[in-house]
Amino acid sequence: MISFIKSVLIDLQKKGLKLEDLYFILPSKRAGVFLKHHLSTLIDQPIFAPQILSSEEFVEELSGLQNLPNTDLLFRLYESYKALTDEEEQESFESFSKWAQILLQDFNEIDRYLIPQEHIFDYLNAIKELHHWSLEVNQTNLIKNHLKFWKRLKMYYTAFTENLLQSKQGYQGLIYREAVENLESYIENSTHKTHIFLGFNALNTAESQIIQGLLKNDLAEIYWDIDTSFIDDTIHDAGWFTRQHRKQWSYFKTHPFNWVTSHYKEEKNIKAIGIPKLVGQAKYIGQILSELTETKTNFSNIAVVLGEEQLLLPVLNSIPKNITKLNVTMGLPLQFVPLASFFEQLFNVHKNNPKQFYYKDVIGLLSHPSVYPLFETTTTNVSSVIVADIQKNNTVYITVQELKQLANSHKELIALLFQSWNDNPETALKNCSELILKMKTNFDSNKQHHSLELEYLYRFNTLFNQLSKLDTTYKYLESIIALQSIYKELLSSETLDFKGEPLEGLQIMGMLESRVLDFETVIISSVNEGILPSGKTNNSFIPFDVKIENNLPTFKEKDAVYTYHFYRLLQRAKNVYILYNTEIDALKGGEKSRFLTQLEVEGIHEIKNSIVSPDVPIVEQKLTEITKTPSVMEQIKVLSGKGYSPSSLTNYIRNPIDFYYEKILGIKEFEDVEENIAANTLGSVIHNSLEDFYKPLEGSILTIEHLKDFKSRTKKMVTKHFEELYNKGGFSQGKNLIIFEIAQRYISNFLNLELESLKQGNEIKILSIEADEAIDIKIEGLDFPIKLKGKVDRIDSFNGITRVIDYKSGKVEQNKVEIVNWEDLTTDYTKYSKSFQILCYAYMMRQQNLIALPIEAGIISFKNLSEGLLKFGKKASSHARTKDQLITNETLDNFEIELKKLITEICNPKLNFTEKELD
Repeated sequence: MISFIKSVLIDLQKKGLKLEDLYFILPSKRAGVFLKHHLSTLIDQPIFAPQILSSEEFVEELSGLQNLPNTDLLFRLYESYKALTDEEEQESFESFSKWAQILLQDFNEIDRYLIPQEHIFDYLNAIKELHHWSLEVNQTNLIKNHLKFWKRLKMYYTAFTENLLQSKQGYQGLIYREAVENLESYIENSTHKTHIFLGFNALNTAESQIIQGLLKNDLAEIYWDIDTSFIDDTIHDAGWFTRQHRKQWSYFKTHPFNWVTSHYKEEKNIKAIGIPKLVGQAKYIGQILSELTETKTNFSNIAVVLGEEQLLLPVLNSIPKNITKLNVTMGLPLQFVPLASFFEQLFNVHKNNPKQFYYKDVIGLLSHPSVYPLFETTTTNVSSVIVADIQKNNTVYITVQELKQLANSHKELIALLFQSWNDNPETALKNCSELILKMKTNFDSNKQHHSLELEYLYRFNTLFNQLSKLDTTYKYLESIIALQSIYKELLSSETLDFKGEPLEGLQIMGMLESRVLDFETVIISSVNEGILPSGKTNNSFIPFDVKIENNLPTFKEKDAVYTYHFYRLLQRAKNVYILYNTEIDALKGGEKSRFLTQLEVEGIHEIKNSIVSPDVPIVEQKLTEITKTPSVMEQIKVLSGKGYSPSSLTNYIRNPIDFYYEKILGIKEFEDVEENIAANTLGSVIHNSLEDFYKPLEGSILTIEHLKDFKSRTKKMVTKHFEELYNKGGFSQGKNLIIFEIAQRYISNFLNLELESLKQGNEIKILSIEADEAIDIKIEGLDFPIKLKGKVDRIDSFNGITRVIDYKSGKVEQNKVEIVNWEDLTTDYTKYSKSFQILCYAYMMRQQNLIALPIEAGIISFKNLSEGLLKFGKKASSHARTKDQLITNETLDNFEIELKKLITEICNPKLNFTEKELD
């Protein structure tokens, strides 16, 4: 394969032109590197390199203007806007920047296509006058302001461009317009130059006039790179522009149209592969490259063309390790580096100037990899200490002063991160720069391992310096939100450039970087509708019909540009891999590109279609089984000596593996900040409040006066226990306030239930409240002590009948405290865990001779208070209506058998802890 660039150079040699004297003008800088390379293969002695310019560099030289970055242009436009707009009608810079970006794009298009400014702006104003939506004769203020903007558009443009021209600066469109103005003068002074234009396709009016002017005066030659399959097909979009140039340029009526080739119809191996998601495509690119390494392919002839820039990092991480040389032409967008997420968080925390900070924001910043190392001390990391304190004290909101107290020696760093910016962009920029300096100092000690991080810091330092310069020069940034808006604008356009061998190894690039370049093997990603081509996007103030009227480009022309680039990549290639995303995306890339359908419909090449999905192995779901090793048995003996609680035993019944993790390994559930009061906290508050009320009454008979006193103190008592358990978490508003009120209501309703019972003539004597009980159990076959322990919520005497009562803040139904078969107690957690717990308490009471049988035992459910005490009952069968609710010695003897069987199972070294499948 002879590349297009080399073919042009050979042709120029045949014409007898001295290559070193030529002015080469190419669509991109990248192509210039390849031109020099091919030139070196065609000369047999050293020469001075010819002048090689990109089209933008050439036009900039022709115009005599310096191209300004887009952000600078935004500030300069605002300067003109303020000068021409009445003060009371002026928008803030923050608001202005949201629509001014579109205006700049429109100015750019108008100038690049040399549209008469008077004509286009007057035309737009007239259209808006006609189309305004009010039918009233007298216009409202809204409509007046809307129309006033369109009337002033011409003034804004004139003042803005004059301001730029005076300072010898401009945006791309203005530079093109000035270049055309200077063309005649340039031609007169350049009679000795020969300009070679090669590889161009879509040309704006200014470019077209410049090239035609040079051609007409025999100062240039132009080489197109187009295939007969596209230019001779009257409807093929890849030849849309070149057909127009060939037909409309007077030059081609007397000169040949160079360069039409016929490479596209040569045999090609084209594969269209559907792959789910972006990362799937990145991994598959790595797989293709691995296969190509096995065939010992020359990687300099392979190009990976990425349809989406965010695919760059996943692709770089997927390249096989044996590919040691590669060149990344596209830069890594700065918005995708880890440091960008830190500054994004920092801006979001400060943009509303909070008096105190939400704990998730604090933890997010302190735990960020860019900041975390700065808190290191010789013994610990202060960041971890602060996070642990927030979790321990349940702190939902925290102030700077509180953070400083926790930070000890790192108060200055906390101030940089959290001290209020007072909605002042200068403070924000100063703090951000100081943070970068601290990060740099931290990395300087080990530059070799942190070279990439230092490069990130350098680029962000440059970015913040740019922002500081803009803020100092123009003074238009009046808030953090305005600063963040411009920061994002700058960030989106900045890239981190890679250092590589431009002509060696694998080439990774974007679609536009591939212009004029040829490769034998091409891998193109993200060939989906909405990406390649981008589709009907119209980010402009100029209506579609006005664009058509004035020959301005629309989505049709944009699609034709990408069609040309896509097909040009295929033109000289032998192996083509076209990847597309099979997953439907709501915003873009919803289906495979029309380019693929077009390739199939053309019928020139056979397209091998396939859908690739990751191999998902069928993993057999095995239930975890833990062998009781000697060390496990040792822990079981320790646990048996300390005592089993009813809740730990029911936890074993529910799932032995959970029991193993919690009781044998001692693994506790992670305690996160309880932002909203949890159910267990609510339950603890109710239990603790009732304990404080009833504990002083042990041995006494409950009276109506007692209950009235409790009711009067309910709010105070609930507040006390919420403050103890919920620490610094607030419960004075939102969902927490509702839960706080629910706790009061539950207790109040319970006290009303007790009050009603006393009024009906019942006698209630409080025997014990929240009593810690523990008993020894002897089990045959076990040679180590076994204890059963538990805290009984309440034991009372109701009209002479002793009752063992357990409180539940959740909802419990009567059928949950009834059993039919004793064996079910230790097998079905869902149905019988409540029965098991209350029988445990009754059993402990009996073993200590604290109660005289028969007794009653049951549950008071605060969500089901109307049912009163839900008493344990033994039924003869599941259909029986009657049940025995008195707990006798026989009841507890039957329970003892099941209890000992359960503990024996836990302590049996031959029975493993086996996981249960939970619903």
